[in-house]
Amino acid sequence: MLEVDLNSDLGESFGAYTIGMDSEVLKYISSANIACGWHAGDSMVMEKTVKLAKENNVKIGAHPGYPDLVAFGRRNVAVTPEELKTYVKYQIGALLAFVKAEGLTLQHVKPHGAMYNMAGKDYSLALAIAEGIKEVDDQLIFMALANSEMIKAGKDIGLKVCNEVFADRAYNDDGSLVARSLPGSMIYDEELAIKRVVRMVKEGKVTSVNGTDIEINAESICIHGDNPDALAFAKKIKETLEKEGVKIKSLVL
Repeated sequence: MLEVDLNSDLGESFGAYTIGMDSEVLKYISSANIACGWHAGDSMVMEKTVKLAKENNVKIGAHPGYPDLVAFGRRNVAVTPEELKTYVKYQIGALLAFVKAEGLTLQHVKPHGAMYNMAGKDYSLALAIAEGIKEVDDQLIFMALANSEMIKAGKDIGLKVCNEVFADRAYNDDGSLVARSLPGSMIYDEELAIKRVVRMVKEGKVTSVNGTDIEINAESICIHGDNPDALAFAKKIKETLEKEGVKIKSLVL
């Protein structure tokens, strides 16, 4: 039987500001990427989200980003590999405290936003992230864009890796994501997005924004749950995959 992980970026509220529908989306996923306080989230939100994940038996991953609350971590930041490694270690450590307090184990690390996109194409940044993860805990799984430099770097230093794909994002011919600033970067047609997901999981292929079929390894699917429509979308993806004979499971049991 085919198996796939369903993940979502959670814990992205901050202070008086609420983002997402974490308690609802946790019902449909197997892994949660929890913000670590730099691009989003704070200590109270981190603790609450970890507790919610525990209640729903959802595995937890750290979701580190650039220190850029204003832009939600989506602006490119000029950092050295040495700096980036410390960014990653610092944020893993922050979330790890709350995970350990609940008697849980951290499953994975998935970079956020601009950090994710930059490291997906820049091997030196990808390697810095991978080394930061390994130096904290060499059993952590590096979740990253399928077939990207991050996956290569993780494998190169002996980390377990997880190839991630996106239900609602368009792909370039090289397998990278189409920048959000460009037209066609987001897929709003629910039926089309779900068909693409099923094909990625069952056939290992996705059609690029230019109409080219590209090979893709779908080990985890990122779904979003920050509005009622997206929540229904997450539910439908899970139900459709199960009907197609695909088992939803976390990366580790």
